[in-house]
Amino acid sequence: MASTLDWYGCSTFRLRTGGVTLFLDAYIDRVQGAPGSGLKAEDVDQCDWIVVGHSHFDHLWGAERIVSNTNAKVIGSYETIRVLSALGVAENKLYPVSGGERISLGEGVSVEVFPSLHSCVWSHKQLPKVCEVCIGDLGTTYEEQRLRLEELMDWIGSLGPNVLEHLEVSNQGARGDGGVFIYLIHTPEGTVLYQDTSGHWRGIMQNIRPDVAILAAAGRANVDGEPIQGTLAQFVAQQAQLLRPGRIILGHHDDWLPGFSSDGTDLRPIQKEVTRLAPNTELPKLDYVDAFKLFD
Repeated sequence: MASTLDWYGCSTFRLRTGGVTLFLDAYIDRVQGAPGSGLKAEDVDQCDWIVVGHSHFDHLWGAERIVSNTNAKVIGSYETIRVLSALGVAENKLYPVSGGERISLGEGVSVEVFPSLHSCVWSHKQLPKVCEVCIGDLGTTYEEQRLRLEELMDWIGSLGPNVLEHLEVSNQGARGDGGVFIYLIHTPEGTVLYQDTSGHWRGIMQNIRPDVAILAAAGRANVDGEPIQGTLAQFVAQQAQLLRPGRIILGHHDDWLPGFSSDGTDLRPIQKEVTRLAPNTELPKLDYVDAFKLFD
């Protein structure tokens, strides 16, 4: 059976391959009125593994319910594991990683874990558009970033009662992003790189050669610990140039938190940059939960 990929919105995907069902992140529920699949985490009735890129609510919230419904196992940072353990997920379902691990998922499927970086979410309030040129903010200290993040969260909390209610119910007490990972998934048909936020270490990315790369396309990108000097479209294309995949799938580009997130339905700026820097890489556009054949 061909490997299929379903997009649930934001950076959450379901990968079915080699008889194994994986969720890549677990954030499915939406703010009232936000685009998405129309499903909730409780609706997931089949899952063997969940790999979590980092511990923010828009990536981790829902994993505890998927595990409860399906008996799935979770791979993630020590902070991700701490959060889920506090929510009552059994220790034998939790696989803490720090980068460098390779885990067998069964049926000829395995995953390698690599350290990565979070986007520079502290640098803006509303997320910049994919073609917006961003400059400056170099050398910003950790203390300055924390202060700006606090201001950002106060501002997001003012976006209306629906957003505020969503933030309150999804608050799992995570201590920041908890450390960010990218995952290289080995399947019987080929390899898939999964990234859930726009950041990377170039020295790591340039040595990975996936057949398909799932890349985040949201916010101010982070390259080697500094905000990109340019556009998000340029960042995605530069990643394509480093990785040289046959195909790129984008995530995190829909308007998942109205008022904060950008509406990324117009992907033409990214397509233009990818065509310029990585002309042999395809960039198909997925709809929600459409069983896209990943390696066709």
